[in-house]
Amino acid sequence: MGHGIGVVLISPEGNYYPCTARLDFNYTNNIAEYEACVMRLQMTIEKKIETLEVYGDFTLVIYQLKGEWETRDSKLVLYQKHIAGLRKHFQQIQFQHVPREENQIADALATLATMFKLNNGVGIQPIRVQVKVLPVHCSNVEEEVDRQPWYYDIIQYIKCQNYPE
Repeated sequence: MGHGIGVVLISPEGNYYPCTARLDFNYTNNIAEYEACVMRLQMTIEKKIETLEVYGDFTLVIYQLKGEWETRDSKLVLYQKHIAGLRKHFQQIQFQHVPREENQIADALATLATMFKLNNGVGIQPIRVQVKVLPVHCSNVEEEVDRQPWYYDIIQYIKCQNYPE
């Protein structure tokens, strides 16, 4: 059903802004990584962010964007030129390589993009991800009439071996 790319913007406050897209054209892994980088930069430009640290798990692309490795593939040169134009929107931008295991959210987003088919022009609003540490029914306990915590009667029974009145 196609292949996906995923990126996550993380604010200095620790807020996550995920984005994913499915690529429905022929491409290489390097092109997919450049597509993800462009999507990340465009998201950042839309949010009017001027200082950016870009972390990616694809060594070739990161080192090419840092200028440490030469780009020979003509298709990738076009991406580099496009990114050079996008870089002008930033006062400061750095590219850093991270191991793939530190990029799990972006990988999960890329997988999500491939799991179902959307019609052109259909957008999905942001997905909210929460961490649940208790089953939902535990949060729904009403306040006791005697203003004691819900476990008070149990503790009293264990201490006194008498049922509450």
